[in-house]
Amino acid sequence: MIRLISRERPGWRDRAREFGFHFHTMHGEPYWDESAYYQFTLKQVEDDLEAPTAELHQMCLAVVERAVRDEELMRRFRIPRDHWDLVADSWQAGERSLYSRLDLAYSGQGPAKLYENNADTPTSLYETGFWQWLWLEDKVNSGDIPRSADQFTSVQEKLVNRFAELKQHHPGETLHLACCKDTEEDRGTVQYLEDCANEAGITTRFVYIEDIGHGEGDLFTDLDDQVIRWIFKLYPWEFMLRESYSALLERSGTRWLEPPWKALLSNKALLPMLWKMFPDHPNLLPSYFEEELASSALTCFVKKPIFAREGANVSIHIDGEEVLASEGPYGDEGFIYQAYCPLPKFAGNHTLIGSWLIDDQPAGISLREDRSVITQDLSRYLPHIILGY
Repeated sequence: MIRLISRERPGWRDRAREFGFHFHTMHGEPYWDESAYYQFTLKQVEDDLEAPTAELHQMCLAVVERAVRDEELMRRFRIPRDHWDLVADSWQAGERSLYSRLDLAYSGQGPAKLYENNADTPTSLYETGFWQWLWLEDKVNSGDIPRSADQFTSVQEKLVNRFAELKQHHPGETLHLACCKDTEEDRGTVQYLEDCANEAGITTRFVYIEDIGHGEGDLFTDLDDQVIRWIFKLYPWEFMLRESYSALLERSGTRWLEPPWKALLSNKALLPMLWKMFPDHPNLLPSYFEEELASSALTCFVKKPIFAREGANVSIHIDGEEVLASEGPYGDEGFIYQAYCPLPKFAGNHTLIGSWLIDDQPAGISLREDRSVITQDLSRYLPHIILGY
């Protein structure tokens, strides 16, 4: 795993506009960055990233299987009491999921370490499934990268295939897709998913989360009063379970992507539970609930809110001192504590790998860089290649 300087493609911003990649620059700062790329060997990808991703995912599902049958664990995961049945029933009914992303620390040597599981509303999907592959094609065609180079991404193919399978379980139904207003990155992600669903032959309609209504008969409806029976929502379950309309979630009969049981996988309480169930696993970091910290051996740790996203409200503690902290709106729900394992540094950048799963199968990687140790929403996205064995 090495970081290589690279020339930007001429006119790539115009091409991004053509392909609807409108969030390549956010708040005046570059998000997509092709001034460099990362190179992996095939062995690194297959043995150190792809195989552990598949194993870690199954371990996470084992935690869900235990949590839905244990009231104390449902409390630890901060699932509201009124919605325990919603979450548990969705799991026991085998409600199908679409995608997720594991965040990993990996330097090219030694086992990758799981930071967290973004299993409910992960973004950077379009960049992974389409845009970085287009970058590779252009770079190969220009002679900048050898034709023998490959890339670990089957995201788009697997998404289309997964939507085609889901269609069989929802014959003739329209799939609504939703995200919040004023979030260009979220809108781009949902548009990409809509394109993949259309390619699979699914009829789709878009609606903003804020525009979903309560129709007659306790049904969710869109702005045209069409009943929402099946919907992908880029909106966190921990928010939905606490909204004023949450009582409708069980009565409406709407099927959700992601399903309610994903509220357990996208929750930082997953991390200490993984450590309890699979202690000393090479891809896990020691992690504990708050009341367990004092009796643990941790002296250097990361304090994470149970519901935090995009690196918000995370703090790093070294030998009893807080050395770095990020701001944000989370924390009232409580924290977990994970052994400090700093991200590897390449050319002064801290690099995080996102490992994607579609239909429970590893499907590709994304790389984010930041000068800070804490990866946040504006951390830069860089492409990668596979070259050599």
